[in-house]
Amino acid sequence: MNNWRSEYWDPDRWRLPAVLRRCRAWIRATRRRRWTVGVLLTVFVLVVFPGLLGATASATADGGTRSAGSSVGTALGWTHVADSSGVEAAGYIFATDHGGVLSPGNTAISLVIGLEFAGWKIIVITAIWLIGYALSFEWLNLFSKALLGVAHSLTGQIATPIMLVTAATIGAFFVAWFVVRGLYSKATLQVVTMIMVGLLGPIFLAEPLADVLSSDGLLAKGRDLGISVAAGLNGDNNVDPHHMVATMQGTLTDNFARRPLQVWNFGHVVDEQAACRAAWSAGVTARSEDRVKKGIGACGDSSAKESMENPNFEQIGTGLLLLLAGAILLAFGAVLAIKVIRAALDTIYHGLMSIFGFAAGGFVYGPTQTFLIRNVVDSFVAAARMTAYTIFLGVYVLILGDLFKLAGDQVMVVFIIGAIFEIVAILQLKRLGKSLDRGNEWIANRFALAVQGSGGGARGSGGSATALGMGAAGAGHSMRMGMLPALAAFSTVSNSPATEWLWGRTRSPLRPHARTERAAQLGQWGFWGAPGMGGPEGYYAQAYVHRPVFGRAAKEAALAAPNGGINTVRGAAAAIQGLVDIGGKITDAPAALLAAGFTDEDIMFNAIRSSSIVDDNAKGWTLGNNHLGRVVAAVQRVQDSSLRLLAGGSSTGEVAADLATLQAAAFRYRRSAPAGVTLTGDEDRFVAAYLRTPTEDVARDLQTVAGGGTLAAGRPLHGGPFANDALAAQRMLGEIGSRQADRILSSVNDVLADPADQELLRVARGHISETVLTDQALSGAKRTATNTPTPPRQGSPQRPGWAPPMARVGAQLN
Repeated sequence: MNNWRSEYWDPDRWRLPAVLRRCRAWIRATRRRRWTVGVLLTVFVLVVFPGLLGATASATADGGTRSAGSSVGTALGWTHVADSSGVEAAGYIFATDHGGVLSPGNTAISLVIGLEFAGWKIIVITAIWLIGYALSFEWLNLFSKALLGVAHSLTGQIATPIMLVTAATIGAFFVAWFVVRGLYSKATLQVVTMIMVGLLGPIFLAEPLADVLSSDGLLAKGRDLGISVAAGLNGDNNVDPHHMVATMQGTLTDNFARRPLQVWNFGHVVDEQAACRAAWSAGVTARSEDRVKKGIGACGDSSAKESMENPNFEQIGTGLLLLLAGAILLAFGAVLAIKVIRAALDTIYHGLMSIFGFAAGGFVYGPTQTFLIRNVVDSFVAAARMTAYTIFLGVYVLILGDLFKLAGDQVMVVFIIGAIFEIVAILQLKRLGKSLDRGNEWIANRFALAVQGSGGGARGSGGSATALGMGAAGAGHSMRMGMLPALAAFSTVSNSPATEWLWGRTRSPLRPHARTERAAQLGQWGFWGAPGMGGPEGYYAQAYVHRPVFGRAAKEAALAAPNGGINTVRGAAAAIQGLVDIGGKITDAPAALLAAGFTDEDIMFNAIRSSSIVDDNAKGWTLGNNHLGRVVAAVQRVQDSSLRLLAGGSSTGEVAADLATLQAAAFRYRRSAPAGVTLTGDEDRFVAAYLRTPTEDVARDLQTVAGGGTLAAGRPLHGGPFANDALAAQRMLGEIGSRQADRILSSVNDVLADPADQELLRVARGHISETVLTDQALSGAKRTATNTPTPPRQGSPQRPGWAPPMARVGAQLN
């Protein structure tokens, strides 16, 4: 056993390429990678991340009796998010029994709930604050002074008398050009446009961004109009913006924080009872968990008291659901805030760009005038954006508020529905933004067409006409290119002939492995690699090109009858044989099997290992026919692995692969043998007699006669019917080789059909030994201890314990 292990793991005998081991590891890893990553990501998002938030925020908690998440409330106090009762959400408390030495279960459960609660507070309060902060426009005050300073500096540098005179002169040239060509209406429009720019320019340039950044600018007015509509939808006639934003925040806090927390903590909404509502609000305002417990215990709600005093695993599950819903709410708030802030920043950008238009560009006919019109239109459309976004939020808050009111204590049902509703709202909000973008483009285009006239300056006709400069301006307006156009542009650049030439005649150079494919196609590699491709990269370049061909050959061989097909032991051995048939090597086998569709890593590994070891062992056989040498190495490998299987040192998969390799070797040897010929009666009887008892003397005499020689007296064929018939000797030699190859293949097929019958393997070994005897006699190879298979002994009993394990091998083969 020890000798076998030493020989088996000898590096000189173990010559599997490194790519095989990498292939096996990759196949095994890819099966579990997606599920593992998905499970770990889910656990992280729902448990670990909120727990980390809670643990981090609670790290500075003081001693004494304080609720889990109390330090989180201290950290979030700056948000000032409050519910409709005036209680700040940052002070919310999860009142429960924290256990002790006598109740360690409650201690563990309350700890998990505490971490969930702390993370949930951070997520929900941040989301609600973000929505209110975006609509309050307080963020605009952070950089309004700096932007106003930039606008004034830019105006002072650009709006100069020289620039004005130059631009007006160019504009007057266009007027003269139109008059000369008889386009009097376009000349009139150009004069009117120049006058309007000259009148409005000084007003705008005096305070370039006043209409955007001022408290009564277009953005603020659009927000106020949206708030008025939202207030009406919610039954509130108070249109004070600051009051309405606080009202929206209060409604969101009630629906997404106060009521869900009460259901989580007490099993239902305790606000339905006035005494419990007041007790809970007072305890939370005081930020005292003990006061919350005493107040709920004294307000008459026995079920709430029972739930509060007995934390359970159901509360942990409820916390996970609330975390998920809170994350979706945060996503909605982030999308809305980004939309609002982006609309404002786009307007500021276009306000800055309008400085160029009013200072010079608005006087020049064509794209520069279109650029000014686009910037002015976008400033007004920004007000419509603010109105639309605010109304959208008002409708959203109204619908959710009505859902929570109708649901009563069934808050969790509304949370599931609300989560779906929020996801739909995010998609609808994006669609609303895109429709406003298209409306902005259409309005700017119509104004530009009106200024330029509906004639030859516009591209298209009717409603599809495009003003000069709209195409370039539309493309450069902002980074709003969709995914499909971006991918199409990327593909166009990659597939361009110009790009191919720039990349040194590399076809589609942006594709993976494009350079490797180029080197392989041009044949620019040596034995170890291509120029600029050191080490084994040249081999990989060849493998990249050969892989489709090798994969096809392996697949066709595996699917051919009776090889068994893909992911079978016989199919794998046949696939490797098909690979070798078209010039592939054992190092190409992993890629070829994968390309053929094999996915069973054990079958691929055993097949490649068996073929590699047999090829390595066959190099030591000095026979006239190399294919016969591989058959001998294969049968010796089968005998060796079978005996190790009986001793418990091998596996059924390894023995099955060795038998399949033997069958592939026998097939290759039969294919190399000469085809049979039609013999006369005497010739047939002579060949049959030889096959019954083959001898070296008869084989050598046939070879001598076939070569035109004469036999000495006393030789077996001397004086016989074929003593001088060279043609008959040649025919009989060919027939002997053909029949011996047939006998080997047939006997090997019998072994694979029933490996449990040891006698079948002995018969096959006998046929192989007789064929080797003939080959050595004809080739002149000398018989040694290593190049001659051991012939079986007639009448030997079967080895004990052979049948059961070999029957399992047969089950894998058949």
